[in-house]
Amino acid sequence: MTSYQERAPSMTPAKIVPVILSGGTGTRLWPLSREAYPKQLLPLTSHLTMLQETLRRCADRDLYDSPVVIANGEHRFVIAEQLREMKIQNADLILEPVGRNTTAAATVAAILEAERNPDALFLLMPADHSISDVAAFTRAVELGAQAARNGRFVLFGITPSRPATGYGYIRAAAGEESGVLPVDRFVEKPDEATAQGYLEQGGYYWNSGIFLLPARAFLEEVERLQPQILSACRAAIRQATRDMDFLRLAPDAFADQPSISIDYAVMEHTDRAVVVPVDCGWTDVGSWSSLWEVTEKDGDGNALLGDVVAEDVSGCYMRGEGQLVAAVGVKDLVVVATPDVVMVTTRERDQDVKKLVERLKSDGHNAATQTVRVHRPWGFYQSIHTGDRFQVKRITVQPGQKLSLQKHYHRAEHWVVVNGTALVTRDDEQILLRENESVFLPLGCVHRLENPGKVSLNIIEVQSGPYLGEDDIVRLEDIYARPEREPEPALPVRERKHS
Repeated sequence: MTSYQERAPSMTPAKIVPVILSGGTGTRLWPLSREAYPKQLLPLTSHLTMLQETLRRCADRDLYDSPVVIANGEHRFVIAEQLREMKIQNADLILEPVGRNTTAAATVAAILEAERNPDALFLLMPADHSISDVAAFTRAVELGAQAARNGRFVLFGITPSRPATGYGYIRAAAGEESGVLPVDRFVEKPDEATAQGYLEQGGYYWNSGIFLLPARAFLEEVERLQPQILSACRAAIRQATRDMDFLRLAPDAFADQPSISIDYAVMEHTDRAVVVPVDCGWTDVGSWSSLWEVTEKDGDGNALLGDVVAEDVSGCYMRGEGQLVAAVGVKDLVVVATPDVVMVTTRERDQDVKKLVERLKSDGHNAATQTVRVHRPWGFYQSIHTGDRFQVKRITVQPGQKLSLQKHYHRAEHWVVVNGTALVTRDDEQILLRENESVFLPLGCVHRLENPGKVSLNIIEVQSGPYLGEDDIVRLEDIYARPEREPEPALPVRERKHS
């Protein structure tokens, strides 16, 4: 990835800059999606993650410039790895210190892109939407580009296929048969009867939350309508720091603004808004029922994924991620099993999954936000078993990556290589280990694990000692510039973490 400082302003007609919003938590898709690893980082509709599907949608280099991803700082290394998997080397990754909704993210992108090119256009897209007809979506973007170059704020309105009550609507005003229509008004999520009336009347479209915007004109409207947001975003960029390949916005400056969506802050108050109707197989994948809709189903209307056995079952979404799901004689259910949670609801009540997450948080249950597999910049680890004064983990280190140089005051460790090659630092020694070889790390020794090979390294770690807490990790050196001490989680945890 490159930094904004390294990218020279363009003198050619502006390509469209994809700006991908990857800061959401997706709690309605719990337990698969959690704050520690939200839905946009998961492969839900194909073998690619939702983020990668969004990036692939903008792969046409004749139409699109290099992408920008705006994300939560906690996910920065996972996102960087997913970009590398897509062979995207020139993306910009901007880290938000706190969530401040879509107006703030769009304003940051507009400031940075306008500095690079005064005529910049950017396509603001959530990372967790599904679009099955990419060609139709691309045609709509091309159609809207000329309007955006003329200073219009282009919204993409999805042609409704049913009286959906979970989406906001855009009512289009009468216009020329150009496919670009003036926006008459925005409508909140309606009840079913009202939504049915919209469908019958015509001229109403689902608000996709995707926008094509001219950077300079957008900043002018933000300055007119939301000057505090513009001031905060400019200060956050001015005081931003580089963190490896990431641009980290200044926390205090960025937090000093209201959290408000771009619809409420700008679009409902500007006379620049137009809508391009499009039928592209769009869904926001905001619930289990919406995921059921876009997933391939069997003859009984079931979407069955993973380790699932179903007998006399219809209309269900069932997913086994690490556990067998077996069902008989049920219909219209959602059953999702992860290694640590089994969640059951009806498709009709799936919007209430968020209430479960809120309940778990209030009860202090770490499953509300954390996953069993914990991702780190070097790979991931997963606890296998925890007992009195010991813990067993699987650790996977990606090729060329290394853990911090560290020590512990309360525990010793034993590493056994399952496959791959490990280079182990133990005090003044360096030890090369291969499959079925092991090393003991006594209490207090300075140690590091790294993978010098070209394939993933998998080891089994056995910890032993009176205290196995995360804050017993003292980093002496770290190539990822993380804090010296690993903090203890605020919530009680069943699985202790590893650095």
